[in-house]
Amino acid sequence: MDARDAARLLKGVRAAALAGDRPPAAPRPEIAESWRRMMAGGVHPDRDARSRVLSAAETEERRQVSPLREILPVLREGLLPALDESLHIMVVADADGRLLWREGHSGILRKADRLGFAVGADWDEAVVGTNGVGTALVTRRPVQVFSAEHFVSSHHDWTCAGAPVHDPRDGQLLGVVDVSGPLATMHPATLAWVSSVARLAERELRVRHLESLERLRAVAAPLLARLPGRAVAVDPHGWTAAVTGLAPADRVQLPKALGPGRLWIPQLGDCVAEPLPGGWLLRLAESSAAAAVSRVVLDLSRPRSWSATVYGAAGSWSQELSPRHAELLFLLAQTPRGRTAAELAEELFGDPTRTVTVRAELSRVRRHLAGVLSHRPYRFAEDVEVELIRPRDPAGLLPHSTAPGVVRARLGLGGPWGTPRRQPGDVVP
Repeated sequence: MDARDAARLLKGVRAAALAGDRPPAAPRPEIAESWRRMMAGGVHPDRDARSRVLSAAETEERRQVSPLREILPVLREGLLPALDESLHIMVVADADGRLLWREGHSGILRKADRLGFAVGADWDEAVVGTNGVGTALVTRRPVQVFSAEHFVSSHHDWTCAGAPVHDPRDGQLLGVVDVSGPLATMHPATLAWVSSVARLAERELRVRHLESLERLRAVAAPLLARLPGRAVAVDPHGWTAAVTGLAPADRVQLPKALGPGRLWIPQLGDCVAEPLPGGWLLRLAESSAAAAVSRVVLDLSRPRSWSATVYGAAGSWSQELSPRHAELLFLLAQTPRGRTAAELAEELFGDPTRTVTVRAELSRVRRHLAGVLSHRPYRFAEDVEVELIRPRDPAGLLPHSTAPGVVRARLGLGGPWGTPRRQPGDVVP
């Protein structure tokens, strides 16, 4: 049976299902289940419903916070070389069904635009019906949707194959990679192809996770060697990097709201949590009482290498800072009372509405500097002494930065809240 004959048969199957009649052939189980969800949810089978498309700024904010961004090179390498010849496009959507990236054959991209299959669009199953993105998100399994297997009739000239991508650290669903094209481009091997590439992408995330554990182990091992009693260093998902004084477990189940201080962990009992770059040091109760972070040295004196050195009871450790994180910590050091996300967005981008990006970046910073930073508003913790080391030449302060707050500081001007000028080596109270 060729593609056209199969499409005609499926249209008869769909029509019978909608009418409650006996179909000429049974739909595949995953498609039948999806159709039942669509009918129960009130999705119109012949109306092309679309939700609001995200703006370019909203889409970019989602891209910046999505872990899928890390695996785009794997997806592109595995899929793009064959897309032009096979008249397909690749789409990557987040866990909400929002299309964040779309690449492939230019002519097919134009056809997809007319269908609303565009960057920023919402392809959740409850919005657009059975499809390779939304249905894969619901079932958490790879799915191929051909012609009239799409619940909404305007999609019947298309075929698509989507595979979910999960975070190997905690099993969280990150999104879907989908390959779509016109009806005539359908091939039964497409689903296996897309699924294989999705698994390669998950393997890349797993490799990155192991590398991050190695970095955490390099920081934690010297600290553990000096500590009395029992302790374990874990990443933010509870995966063990190093232990002392007890048998190692692959993973420790951490509470959802983990912060510095005393806490109860079922596997370990009464513990004291202290932040490490990329994780936590968990000291079991018989060890000495918790010592919170007491001092942070923010060194911005070098032109392309910035760091934060944290001092606490377990010793000291340093964290290299990305350009964005260096900007954020500098702005917080400039205002001991703290700043809201909107104020930081104004100081970083000149746009107070870009709070999603600010919160995402600060979330990353706090994973490394938990116990050092507080929020509501964002600021250095009350009992932490902060030393800010600037370059001798003010023009050398974060020279890459175009953030308005940093530019004003380079020029020796105060911020909009009357931020005082500080000299190199000044201590921020």
